[in-house]
Amino acid sequence: MSDLSPTLQLACELISRPSVTPEDAGCQQLLIDRLAPLGFKAESMQYSDHHGTVDNLWLRKGDSGPLFVFAGHTDVVPSGPEEQWQFPPFEPRIHEGYLCGRGAADMKGSIASIIIAIEHFVKEYPDHQGSIALLITSDEEGPATCGTVKVIEALENRSEKIDWCLVGEPSSTEKVGDVIKNGRRGSLGAQLSIKGIQGHVAYPHLAENPVHTSAPAIAELATTEWDKGNEFFPPTSFQISNIQAGTGATNVIPGDVSIVCNFRFSTEQTDSGLRTQFEALLDRYNLKYDINWNLSGQPFLTAKGELVSATVAAIKSVCGYDTELSTAGGTSDGRFIAPTGAQVLELGPCNDTIHKINERVKAEDLNILSDIYEQILQNLLVNR
Repeated sequence: MSDLSPTLQLACELISRPSVTPEDAGCQQLLIDRLAPLGFKAESMQYSDHHGTVDNLWLRKGDSGPLFVFAGHTDVVPSGPEEQWQFPPFEPRIHEGYLCGRGAADMKGSIASIIIAIEHFVKEYPDHQGSIALLITSDEEGPATCGTVKVIEALENRSEKIDWCLVGEPSSTEKVGDVIKNGRRGSLGAQLSIKGIQGHVAYPHLAENPVHTSAPAIAELATTEWDKGNEFFPPTSFQISNIQAGTGATNVIPGDVSIVCNFRFSTEQTDSGLRTQFEALLDRYNLKYDINWNLSGQPFLTAKGELVSATVAAIKSVCGYDTELSTAGGTSDGRFIAPTGAQVLELGPCNDTIHKINERVKAEDLNILSDIYEQILQNLLVNR
């Protein structure tokens, strides 16, 4: 460990703590201890619901604006069968140039890079403009009901406004910094139950098969063009993930069919518009149904602005190549931050092994990432 860079040493310390969501396992206290000597004031925020208790951390240095925030999470997904890992998932090590362990890419490596970047920056520019903060949760990989969304509510209630937010999610594909996420699609889920009349398969005239009656509607849902997307987003997509019907018997017509589906939608759509269009389609087929909607995130977009310019310039300065702006992928906690009016980007290491057995990241990428983060701070809080 002693011959590793400070970034890699810290990443190993974090990975060695088995903080499977929603557990933090002491990771946030480690960050508090690192940044307290630099004048960061820690505010621990715990929130609970039926899923459990979540630890969140708000660390801030400075009281003036503009406010730059690094956002991330200390929780990780379960390791899966540990015997399938090349090395124990919570015993980090460097192997053939890679840092191996659960959370190496998603996203304890990024957190380590952030902390070292902040330490270097504050020591070099103690009188920098504005303020720097960290928003860290242990609920990003879980239901995300008591994490970033709750911290943002608390900040909004006391009018503590974020100007720029960089989320350390693994955004890169082939090499660190080649892709940054400047937005994400919204996610609207539905649990749909279509009603029929159960009966004997030999007497179909005495029953109503909901699988048969819903099939034309399902076909239309699957082929509908919801929008054409725009220059930043692909067209809105609709997918059915689960269908269940029947009693298990071969001679019983089911009484209902349950369908779980999801929209990933762009800024060309609203969740209310999708709900209206979806239900109108079902009504055209005279279906009897119940539906429960779940909006897990609105789409957001930071098309341009100071944060985009500073980040693109930092990657060019540190890495020597141009980056690509992308809105592809799933949701992130940026969906809770962008509605406040903050400019939000995601920049982190390569994402090819996230959530997989043998998660890993190129060790040198974390050092490069720390340099990029530091340059972004300099571009926004010194060189403006």
